[in-house]
Amino acid sequence: MTKPGISGIAPFFIVKNVPAALSFYRDRLGFDITFQGPSEDDIFFGIVQRSAAMIILKDIGVDPVPNHTRDIKKGIARWDAYLHVPEPAALAAEFSLRKVEFFQPLKLGDDGLWGSKSRMLTDMCFSSGELKPDSRR
Repeated sequence: MTKPGISGIAPFFIVKNVPAALSFYRDRLGFDITFQGPSEDDIFFGIVQRSAAMIILKDIGVDPVPNHTRDIKKGIARWDAYLHVPEPAALAAEFSLRKVEFFQPLKLGDDGLWGSKSRMLTDMCFSSGELKPDSRR
């Protein structure tokens, strides 16, 4: 039996202010806003998309809790979402031009992943099959 394909997945992020989060994803990270609502005067839900990557944002009246801040007892959870990016250095350069602020600079880590902690994204790691651990910069 052939498995049906899955063309994408959309993480669901709880945010404190949906309009502000939508603006950040659009203006700073280059996403398109594909939905915001349910009405212009009551925006508590939104969807952003860039290529096949889609993120759902919602204000549910509680403070967001990024994974890296949780006391999980079994090690660390560095990120809330993982993105596969064919050209991570190019995306890092774009984010730099867009003045995206990171807690640490984006860099290729010992694990072969590009990563850093962003003020809005909690933690972003970028991977590419073309990057090799010995190509660290």
